[in-house]
Amino acid sequence: MTESLTKLDLLGMTQEQIGALLVELGEKPYRAKQVMKWIHHRFIDDFDSMTDISLNLRQQLSEKTEIHEPEIISEQISTDGTRKWLMRARSGSAVETVFIPEGNRGTLCVSSQVGCALDCKFCSTGKQGFNSNLTAGEIVGQVRIARRVLEEAYPDRKRAVTNVVLMGMGEPLLNFDNVIAAVSIMMDDLGYGISKRKVTISTAGVVPAIRKLKGTTDASLAISLHAPNDELRDKLVPINKKYKIAELLQACKEYAQGLGDKRTITVEYTLMDNVNDQQEHAIELAVLLKDFPCKLNLIPFNPFPGSGFKRPSNIAVKAFRERMVKAGYNVTVRTTRGDDINAACGQLVGEVEDKTRRQEQYRLIQTGVA
Repeated sequence: MTESLTKLDLLGMTQEQIGALLVELGEKPYRAKQVMKWIHHRFIDDFDSMTDISLNLRQQLSEKTEIHEPEIISEQISTDGTRKWLMRARSGSAVETVFIPEGNRGTLCVSSQVGCALDCKFCSTGKQGFNSNLTAGEIVGQVRIARRVLEEAYPDRKRAVTNVVLMGMGEPLLNFDNVIAAVSIMMDDLGYGISKRKVTISTAGVVPAIRKLKGTTDASLAISLHAPNDELRDKLVPINKKYKIAELLQACKEYAQGLGDKRTITVEYTLMDNVNDQQEHAIELAVLLKDFPCKLNLIPFNPFPGSGFKRPSNIAVKAFRERMVKAGYNVTVRTTRGDDINAACGQLVGEVEDKTRRQEQYRLIQTGVA
């Protein structure tokens, strides 16, 4: 193990965690606010620059901690302004992070794992297999890099990144502790100050972890549903064989009710030609969600080699949307962005050294999925 890996990464530590560390070092916990500002507001990487902190504390922090961002391997910019970064994780494999500008809104799509073991059939990330969890610092580091880069790209904006969605590579709730810590930092005013309504954790349906969210975070929640019945979802989203739709929706409803601010769950539904995009599917979905407060986000499938699925016709997408609107749902159709640089939803692949066959069963047992 290298020396750096024995150090605590301050980038992934919450204000409370930094405060506890400072107490251990004989300092007052309020100094955590100073450290947070240096890291997340001023993007400082070296402790010598933290001039309002004593020399003794700076030396102790330098000896025991580090501020470790993922390495940027490449950056691509789409013709529509979407940006995609390939970033190197400590594992040696790489993940992708995507920024989508739209008017005054800027959404950053963040990865939580290197690869993914859930193997949703329409997602190119799942085809890569699973390598490792990202640390909290590696998740937060994606936000930090984007904020720093985009401040220069959008100098007239107070904040280029207004929304963060954990919808990149990986299943966030299979990396629970690191994701919760990272989300806390994103929402902390001393971190990135993003509204709890604008930080969204997306899950394919890890029900025990959804139940665990209550009282742990108040971030927004999205579920990758993609089918109106268990028979079809079993084929598209294999975790459904373990946790059926009714159980998933109940867990999500309980989480939303626990927030107490009339927030709804976002239901993600990827439309695939002649798979789940027909009128009978829309009718069945409308019945399924009738007692489930939600907003529905329809996502036309973004093709990738070897997927076996096709993008639905514009007519089918429009008809599906109209049927759901008629049933009383708040429906948006996600505009495909960044597909010329393979940055569209479902297209992220990174560079993954697959360890799924060796690690998957153990990992799923540890997280309560198996």
